[in-house]
Amino acid sequence: MKSPLELSLEKELAGMLAGKALDVAALIFNDEEIHSYQELANTVSIKRMGFNDHGPVHMRKVALNAMKMFKILTEAGIQPNLVMEEIGTVEDSRIAVLLASFLHDIGMSVGRQSHEMSSFILANNIVDRILKVTFPGQTPRQIAIKSTMLEGIMGHMTHHAIHSLEAGIILIADGCDMEKGRARIPMLINQESRVGDIHKYSSSAIEKVTIEKGEEKPLKITVEMSASVGFFQVEEILIGKIMASTVKKYIELYAFVTGRDVKRYI
Repeated sequence: MKSPLELSLEKELAGMLAGKALDVAALIFNDEEIHSYQELANTVSIKRMGFNDHGPVHMRKVALNAMKMFKILTEAGIQPNLVMEEIGTVEDSRIAVLLASFLHDIGMSVGRQSHEMSSFILANNIVDRILKVTFPGQTPRQIAIKSTMLEGIMGHMTHHAIHSLEAGIILIADGCDMEKGRARIPMLINQESRVGDIHKYSSSAIEKVTIEKGEEKPLKITVEMSASVGFFQVEEILIGKIMASTVKKYIELYAFVTGRDVKRYI
């Protein structure tokens, strides 16, 4: 059963979509296999390994982040690769990003190591099933969307180089889900000190991440935190994803502790 937060995020996301992208979102929302993988990914991540949320809420937040970024960039006249290379439409690119957002971490159901590869493998048949329903008989279109989506999954940890705008959006959308709620459950479950706690404590200091139109560049990302330990998330996680992303040149990045001066990184 879905949580109220999951349903709220789905409603918000559906309000940002139309046409075939909305159809795909509806299929994802109601897909028992996808949701089961997401739930198991969270169990493995939080209960078994003591990591942050990698489940249904995280993947919905990544989807929202990605759709915000996609909208801002395309409205600024920046073409995704499927369009620029005359392979597909803006709608095709949006669907590829949407699918990657929802499936990029399902490999955490297997384990942390190389989970982007596990996600790649597990997503393969799921995506075929969804695209055959959405675009029956349109094999080249299905292949273009699927290949772009799989690049987004493969590249979201920065271990594999990416080359499309679509995959670059996934990298940063994933990195932007760092608000304190993501670390709430691990913090409650385990109070003992252990190696890697900096990830939980730094995430717990992040109050808000805002994605909006930029002043000098198309995209502006602002991270507000309650304590300076939150800079770890910005400098060790988010900036690394931005630097590896094809979207880097379009971003302004700011971070600050509430009540203190704002620091601009990019």
